[in-house]
Amino acid sequence: MSDFNDRDDLAERRRNKLKVLHFDKDGKDIVESEKPDETFADVGGLEDVKKKIRMNFILPLKQPELFAAYGKEAGGSLLLYGPPGCGKTFLARAVAGEIDANFMHIELQAILGMYVGQSENNLHDIFEKARENKPCVIFIDELDAMGGSRNQMRQHHDRILVNQLLMELDGLRTFNDQVFVIGATNTPWYLDSALRRPGRFNHMIFVPPPEEAERAAILQLKLAGKPLASLELNRIARETKHFSGADLEQIVKDAVEGALERTLETGDIQPIRQDDLKKAAKSRKATTLDWFATAKNYATFSDVNQDYQIVLDYMKANGLK
Repeated sequence: MSDFNDRDDLAERRRNKLKVLHFDKDGKDIVESEKPDETFADVGGLEDVKKKIRMNFILPLKQPELFAAYGKEAGGSLLLYGPPGCGKTFLARAVAGEIDANFMHIELQAILGMYVGQSENNLHDIFEKARENKPCVIFIDELDAMGGSRNQMRQHHDRILVNQLLMELDGLRTFNDQVFVIGATNTPWYLDSALRRPGRFNHMIFVPPPEEAERAAILQLKLAGKPLASLELNRIARETKHFSGADLEQIVKDAVEGALERTLETGDIQPIRQDDLKKAAKSRKATTLDWFATAKNYATFSDVNQDYQIVLDYMKANGLK
């Protein structure tokens, strides 16, 4: 389990860090780049996930001679998928922090333009900026919104944007060897099949919900700085199996409301109690359960290449039917 005490000031340090804004030709802010402070030391658990990322992305950059002997260069693309709220964005930032790279976070609304061809130009400009500022991690959040199946798209300009994304990914192998593209999606089965070909998003990594020790650490982090009674967070962690990080954050918010109600009634600051957390946990269910139900259907009936077998294995090991 990582040391979350060192993370308390990350938000403040990020606010004070110089950020570089990139604009399109009309002066519109497209995306900002920064150098994140997070590293894998800040990512609790997920050891198998971090091991795969180290092998495919980090070690080739740090030991290029060794990997060059096997014809492997630094760079490439990676797809993180799993239930929402389980830390895919934080993990992508940690990759950039591990290699001291620039980080560019792309969302669909940031590149959409009013005129024909503007969205594609914006996407191309972002990739060009990344190539000029390597090493650089381009993180495409909600990749399915940008790279959904072209067969399901009714609008021509939507298909053109997917084509542009494919062109940029193919260009990675030609123009540089230190640009990392990380995509994140909750619904990888909706992605265009062309995005999964070798040289594109051919490395898929499942990011599961936090384990028990990680849940306790997340609760501790979210409760930091608040008035607290004596708490047994390990017990709450045991009672919140399958909860995502976002679910746990909501539990803390609900517990805070309970303490605030008592504060307003008594006029004195009331600490968050074990009962507040227990009540909040019992009033909610893990939002990941719906995701696993959907993923199971795809993994069971539509997974020709067994890409999602790891999801079925996880469900079996963790008592999910």
